Amino acid sequence: MNDAEIRKYAILMQELGLTGLEVTENDRVVRLERTPAAPAAAPVTTVPLPEEPAPLEDRGTVVTSPMVGVFYAAPAEDADPFVKVGDVVRKGQTLCIVEAMKLMNEITAEQDGEITEICAANGQVVDYGCPLFRMKGS
Repeated sequence: MNDAEIRKYAILMQELGLTGLEVTENDRVVRLERTPAAPAAAPVTTVPLPEEPAPLEDRGTVVTSPMVGVFYAAPAEDADPFVKVGDVVRKGQTLCIVEAMKLMNEITAEQDGEITEICAANGQVVDYGCPLFRMKGS
């Protein structure tokens, strides 16, 4: 593996917000690691907590990201989002796109239900297992 290929992987790591990457090529293993950038200090805000949290079974099903990538709520920048809060979706319906390594991966509903919460912001980098949607089964 040459310097240009290593730099390409380093740039990809930065774009996707990865802290580690291991590449195997021709029986050679290259592991790249970087220290994540320190987050900018955000102003502290106080949010009142609800008196009693809803029981877990009342909160519905959580749709999580199956990979690290960038969350997109719509098929194009100027298009309507795939789903909105309150939409009723069917099993197999596209909910969003997660872009990983320049590939657009459609995330689909695994069951029929109603979207009760959108947990990720458009353009946000999401990790594996990060909540994307909360939905109530029908």
